[in-house]
Amino acid sequence: MKNVTRSMPVAPIAALLATSAPEALSSPVRNQADFADVLNKVKSAVTDMNSSLSERYDRLEERIEQVSTRQSDVEQSVAGRQRRGGGGGAASMSWGETVVHSSGYKDFVSSSCKGSQRIPVENALISVGTSGGALVRPDRISDGVMLPRRRLTIRALLGAGSTGSNLVEYFKEKTFVNNAGMVAETTEKPESELTYELASALVRTIAHWVPASRQLMDDAPQLQTLVDSSLRYGLALKEEQQFLFGDGQGQNLHGMMPQATAFDIDRVDINATTGGDPVKYTRLDVLRDAAGQAAEADLPSSGIILNTRDFWNLLGIKDGDGNYILPVDTADIWGLPVVYTNAMPVGQFLVGAFETATQIFDRMQPEVLVSSEDRDNFIKNMLTIRGESRLAFAVKRAAALIKGDFSTIIAALRD
Repeated sequence: MKNVTRSMPVAPIAALLATSAPEALSSPVRNQADFADVLNKVKSAVTDMNSSLSERYDRLEERIEQVSTRQSDVEQSVAGRQRRGGGGGAASMSWGETVVHSSGYKDFVSSSCKGSQRIPVENALISVGTSGGALVRPDRISDGVMLPRRRLTIRALLGAGSTGSNLVEYFKEKTFVNNAGMVAETTEKPESELTYELASALVRTIAHWVPASRQLMDDAPQLQTLVDSSLRYGLALKEEQQFLFGDGQGQNLHGMMPQATAFDIDRVDINATTGGDPVKYTRLDVLRDAAGQAAEADLPSSGIILNTRDFWNLLGIKDGDGNYILPVDTADIWGLPVVYTNAMPVGQFLVGAFETATQIFDRMQPEVLVSSEDRDNFIKNMLTIRGESRLAFAVKRAAALIKGDFSTIIAALRD
């Protein structure tokens, strides 16, 4: 039992004493003995009041604990139903969860899915058989079986930024002649030469859409997550391809590979690296010299982009004693982190100072638009779900990106 000691105003205390011990307050006080008697009666009344309040406090605390336990049981029950048939949920909401829990989606559903609703999210599906068929049942596995997904890692290498315009302009240093020198006092100082050129990057739109049946949206809301996952993956997949190989024509971004500096075969010193034997010059040597080429341009590399197969083949290279050359527990080559992706063709590579050389300018974060008023959606009871993002991409320092083809380089050195 907890001792309840709280400071209370004088008036409420007097009121409580008047109710609990009226005889203590009404007794005449003629001398010190009478005063001591009244004081003892007041103390006794206060003790009784404290005991009563403590009992009430304990009962209230017990009720609060019961309510808390019931609330916890309800939360666990809800979480269990959400996880039934699949793994637990992530800490942050996915695209689909964002859409389903948004006020826009709720308004759209309450309006019988009429019109369209734009739902921002932060970066044909048809049910089989009838709506009461195998797809729609009370106990459904929430984790859908998706097609294989490519590792999407290129964006993480690049410089990040944003824009509020449709065009990003920036200055690129074109020439720099350093005439700095040692000068005597009162003499004229030398002038260095510095010229710039204006460059620009246009904001482009990446978008696609998928159809979905209205019944599927009503009866299987967890499929919204799968739909959004496909939308988001599709945008990111196209984005990654554009970062690497966009040719800058039409609505394409201008990617890194078309603008990167070619591997310089003339700077390769076979005598220094392989003792004059070009046969011993390997793909690992190519990557080392590519990083060295960027370093000689005062733009030291921060990473390597390889094809997935090429990366694992490099990890499998052994020395004459059958030992692996590269550590088996690393994803680094020559001290540089490697990003391997199927977006890079087999046999090609890109080495560079990616964050220094490039920058992404996000104009609009990915958003999802759900509409029932597309073509004949109304009569077919269908919905159109569209994913869209807008961005610009700039390669600011092409000399910091070194590209090449392993086979072409090695063959040229061995001729």
